[in-house]
Amino acid sequence: MNPQFAATDISSVLGLKGQPTATSPFSLMETIDRGLPVAALDRVAGLVAPDDALFKYRVVPKASYGRRRTSHRLSAEEGLKLTRLARVWSLARDVWKTDVSARDFLFRPHAMLQGNKPVEVALRNEIGTELVLDILSRLKYGVAA
Repeated sequence: MNPQFAATDISSVLGLKGQPTATSPFSLMETIDRGLPVAALDRVAGLVAPDDALFKYRVVPKASYGRRRTSHRLSAEEGLKLTRLARVWSLARDVWKTDVSARDFLFRPHAMLQGNKPVEVALRNEIGTELVLDILSRLKYGVAA
């Protein structure tokens, strides 16, 4: 995946599109380090799990979320986790073409993930995210997944 395209696409999912601070991979990294806006978490949670008001707490624990609402910014670690989810959502949406189909993939157990749901694996850590992105890339480019 072209890093420039990925940064622009991820910025769009995060609700940062059009902001000069998120138009390249390096500016996106700096934005994450400074703290993504809490609104980005609300936006991504709404895209990925619109019917689950508690989903955002899988990215940022409820007590931390309350503090972040006051500061209006996520920590760098929380921003990285959210960005991983945004990457997965972006590619799932690209592969499956509709939000409903992308969600169906993300929330259905997958044999290549030892029966775990892709969204759960992606939220665990960077290795899990890469596993899910690999499956999605295989689907996108016609390799068995």
